[in-house]
Amino acid sequence: MNALTRDLVKLVETAEQSQKTREELSVSDRKFREKLHLMPPVGWLNDPNGLCQFQGIYHAFFQYSPFNAEGGVKMWGHYTSKDMIKWEYQGTALYPDQPFDCHGVYSGSAFIEDGKMYLYYTGNVKLEDGEYDYIRIGREGNTVLVITEDGKTFGKKKELMRNSDYPDDLTCHVRDPKVWKENGTYYMVQGARTNKDVGQVLVFESEDKVNWKFRNRVESEKPFGYMWECPDYFKIGDKKLLSTSVQGLEGGIWEDRNVYQSGYFEIEGDILGEYKLSEYHLWDYGFDYYAPQSFETEDGRRIHISWMGMPDCEEYSNLTIQTGWQHCFTFPREIFEKDGKICQRPIRELEEKKHLVSDVKGMLAGEGYPVYEMTISDITKNRFKVILSEKLILDYADGKFRMHFTDQDKTSVSSGRSMRYVEVEEVENLKILADTSSVEVFVNDGEYVFSTRYYPEVYKLQAEAVGAQITLSEIM
Repeated sequence: MNALTRDLVKLVETAEQSQKTREELSVSDRKFREKLHLMPPVGWLNDPNGLCQFQGIYHAFFQYSPFNAEGGVKMWGHYTSKDMIKWEYQGTALYPDQPFDCHGVYSGSAFIEDGKMYLYYTGNVKLEDGEYDYIRIGREGNTVLVITEDGKTFGKKKELMRNSDYPDDLTCHVRDPKVWKENGTYYMVQGARTNKDVGQVLVFESEDKVNWKFRNRVESEKPFGYMWECPDYFKIGDKKLLSTSVQGLEGGIWEDRNVYQSGYFEIEGDILGEYKLSEYHLWDYGFDYYAPQSFETEDGRRIHISWMGMPDCEEYSNLTIQTGWQHCFTFPREIFEKDGKICQRPIRELEEKKHLVSDVKGMLAGEGYPVYEMTISDITKNRFKVILSEKLILDYADGKFRMHFTDQDKTSVSSGRSMRYVEVEEVENLKILADTSSVEVFVNDGEYVFSTRYYPEVYKLQAEAVGAQITLSEIM
């Protein structure tokens, strides 16, 4: 531990203790703290990193800026859990304390093998001795490795690749390594932006997890955004999926969606050779969803967690900023295939935490439940309407399932959010998972998902769906 690390440790501890004391003294400062969703102890949270199950314990690292609720220099915070529901904060795992990561421990992944956890991430460096645009010049995106044998103590950082090791037609924006093993060889994908402002994913390979060489690049036939971030590659059944967060989509349908998107391509062929990409499918159609990452559990499930936030968003904000923190993760989701479609659902561990409150037909109203799951099944002719906390509406109109707020004031329940939608012929069922300041909606068994933050003054719910079965379960 060098002097910089020691000082950062003390500063982080001071910031976290100050926030804890603040919330102990003020009910209003803690009223939007989540019960099911991971949040930062203080300050800012963004991308999930290093998601894994290691020696039976789930690990979730996260992009962490503890000194400023609106962002700042990034490090890795760390939570662990036995069930992905009750999480225990383990402190800061990785600090920006080396020449190759001094301006941020950026996003990366975990790879488990031989009783060790291999953490790969991007070390961010921004030069300060010249006139730089920080796109083509003035930035370093260094690939770094850290190993832990117990998930608690982390070894010496090792710089594996620098910008000079990536293809020379790229900008300085190469980042977010995700690693896996296949047929005895290790592979890594990283997101990239070319000098022509075209997004793509780079594929590297290695025989030893340390020495990497460029193998291939994955890109669309026509330019599709200027940057593909946070790539992830995995299989669901026989389907090969390349997940990536795309920046720079404009015009048409993108005008009604978020500033940046997170979705996946189905792969026909082999990303190591000849391949063809499907159309781009969004993981989530709501307001707050970016930079997802997946991992495989020891029992073989594919779990997906995302940052429940949105970078560079001027349209809306979060009321928690004034209380010293901002953002959370989505609740962990299982990815599965149904009738040839990729779907998502809350992890099955949640079932044990549910307490049935009501099971009725046609109409349901309730008050005083900040954390709950509501399901509406057997919806006919798209006749349904749900109102949450008097301001958030879920309904169907003009061939679209819609999530919309009645008030877009930045001091209201919406904190500036307006409407998001997806075109769908029929809505058959809904599952709504609501936490203190977040809502996730699973449409048609999770074929479509909508996520949003919200900030209610009262917790009320109304659901109307003629002939449908409506259940309400409180999450204990």
